[in-house]
Amino acid sequence: MALDIVIMAAGKGTRMKSALPKVLHRLAGRPLLQHVLDTCATLHARCTVVVTGYEAAQVERCVGQHDVRCVRQEPQLGTGHAVQQAVPLLDADGTTLILNGDVPLIGADTARALVAACDGRQLALLTLKLDQPEGYGRIVREGAAVRGIVEHKDASPEQREKIHEIYTGIMAAPTAALKRWLARLTNHNAQNEYYLTDIVAMAVADGVPVVAHDARDDTEVLGVNSAEQLAELERRVQRRRARELMAAGVRLADPARLDVRGELVCGSDVEIDVNCVFEGRVVIGDGAHIGAHCVIRDTTIGARAEVMPFCHFNNAVIGEQAQVGPFARLRPGAELGPEVHIGNFVEVKNSTLARGAKANHLAYLGDSVVGERVNYGAGSITANYDGANKYQTVIGNDVHVGSNSVLVAPVTLGDGATIGAGSVISKPAPAGQLTVARARQATIANWSRPLKQKKP
Repeated sequence: MALDIVIMAAGKGTRMKSALPKVLHRLAGRPLLQHVLDTCATLHARCTVVVTGYEAAQVERCVGQHDVRCVRQEPQLGTGHAVQQAVPLLDADGTTLILNGDVPLIGADTARALVAACDGRQLALLTLKLDQPEGYGRIVREGAAVRGIVEHKDASPEQREKIHEIYTGIMAAPTAALKRWLARLTNHNAQNEYYLTDIVAMAVADGVPVVAHDARDDTEVLGVNSAEQLAELERRVQRRRARELMAAGVRLADPARLDVRGELVCGSDVEIDVNCVFEGRVVIGDGAHIGAHCVIRDTTIGARAEVMPFCHFNNAVIGEQAQVGPFARLRPGAELGPEVHIGNFVEVKNSTLARGAKANHLAYLGDSVVGERVNYGAGSITANYDGANKYQTVIGNDVHVGSNSVLVAPVTLGDGATIGAGSVISKPAPAGQLTVARARQATIANWSRPLKQKKP
């Protein structure tokens, strides 16, 4: 039977105390809604509908890269009202899975199991038993049979105290029956809202079986309603990822001090020190070591490379056995070959450095092609920008650039050239020769420093 999915993403999230729609707050580097959409992509649904409302245009931009359809809930009159907006897009011959954009970690296997429990003929609810079910709707049973859901605000004191089985907000239903039930919803409750949960009693009245599928991992069904809950869920995600990395052989100095905000792929014998942040897609080769307090985004790090503490990388490539840092910055387009050394307070942007090149401290390389075994001196920079356009510097093999030099692009230094310290090079430097471009040193005899004038 065909599967359709409805994702409720219309709420403001008042308790977040933010102008940003709740489903766009980030968990592990991605919006909450993005996590749900990624799971849906693996379910191969016939149609996925996202119900937007508060700041709908922002939310719809977030889902733009996915094969989904959006409908708006304006005004927001409850969960049942939200799903009603999706009804025209749902064909009656299928099963509808209803998810929440602020419950980001629902697993594909759990979603499939819930759809299987529905089997196109039953109302299937995803439930969970909690010691402290405060704030959640409770599952009402007669013996083993599910008879309804009572929202926390409408529950009696006895129900709140005795019922610990909660409804997670996720269900699967035969679409034809779901449409009938939605059409019969009323708002006769404490909130004057149309509750989706009221369809459970309707299913019972219609003789449609209601089944509960237990979610084994509470992390999968935790929603986000406040900044505190978002932070708690972030730690759960990061602990889970740390366990996965360690199970694969990665050595983490402290699993509690790791942040993976994207995809981290590690080879064997990788070591990662504390407080590192990985964003986008980062690949680390066998035997590489990442020092403490690094922020690394969309970067590939070669085997046995050594990254010292406090480095920042973005869209960079680091070759095998390279040494980088501490306090180094690699900007987009930085490509370091094998055994390259980039030292403290060195910045590299849109430049390639061949095997064995070194820039060990206090230097800038931008829009450059650097040959093998180059020694790039402290305080030296490439002047690659004239205020309107950028130009390239080409440095041949075995070049030695003396400290505090400026290479004014476009310029080429031939193989084996030596640049005297303090030079400003604006013309090609011949291969194998010493080039010096600086004012001649002079000493002024009988000169004395000015004296301060005494104040009257």
